[in-house]
Amino acid sequence: MNQTITHQLNHRSIREFTDEPVKPEDLKLVLEVANHTATSTGMQSAAMIRVTDTAKKQALSEICQQPYVARFPELIIFIVDVYRNARIAEDNGYQFESERDMDRFFQGWTDACLMAQNATNAIESLGMGAVFLGSILNDSAATIQVLKLPKLTFPVLGVGFGWPNQNPQLKPRLPLELRVFENEYKILADYKEAVREYDEEMQTYYDLREANRRVDSFTLQVIKKLQNPSDKRAKILQVVRDQGFDLKV
Repeated sequence: MNQTITHQLNHRSIREFTDEPVKPEDLKLVLEVANHTATSTGMQSAAMIRVTDTAKKQALSEICQQPYVARFPELIIFIVDVYRNARIAEDNGYQFESERDMDRFFQGWTDACLMAQNATNAIESLGMGAVFLGSILNDSAATIQVLKLPKLTFPVLGVGFGWPNQNPQLKPRLPLELRVFENEYKILADYKEAVREYDEEMQTYYDLREANRRVDSFTLQVIKKLQNPSDKRAKILQVVRDQGFDLKV
């Protein structure tokens, strides 16, 4: 097995880091890898914001409800960026209604996700650790304000990284049979039974965020998430609209 695949199969979220800074040359490599990520129709409709300001990191940690975010040696927020291409057209004397459509938005969203994963692969290949932050969407409007995002942009996710100061257990994953299908979606007769063994395996996993205690079964985690939806996350589409995108609904 090659080293890249070994790193990918051993991916673990790292949330605590040493005081050792990320070398400038390593940071540049990570950014270059992200910049060379495949992009929909060649439009490169995503961008990165490196957050170095202490106050902004603190504000984002409060949005994420995760204090460790403020301590990250490096923090990059990946965003939809349709604004740049709209301005390129505008500064050449053109303005198109299509700049606001959902096709442009989702191209940027997909580009941002791919960039974040590519960057994380590079980070881990350099011996560092990283964690994804979907939690920046706990209050997307507040994240937009902190980062001063203009219209036709939108935050997607963050990646915090540095030199690991913890060694978390490898988190179990659902068996492939529940996530890989051939030719069409496979609906199972009994999902309770289908995840029974995985539930038992999950209960052997220790989450360092929870005072090193064992986690609930996957089934209970699913139920709790569905029972306690985030009001602000449920209204994300309104914030997308406020950022100038036309949902056409």
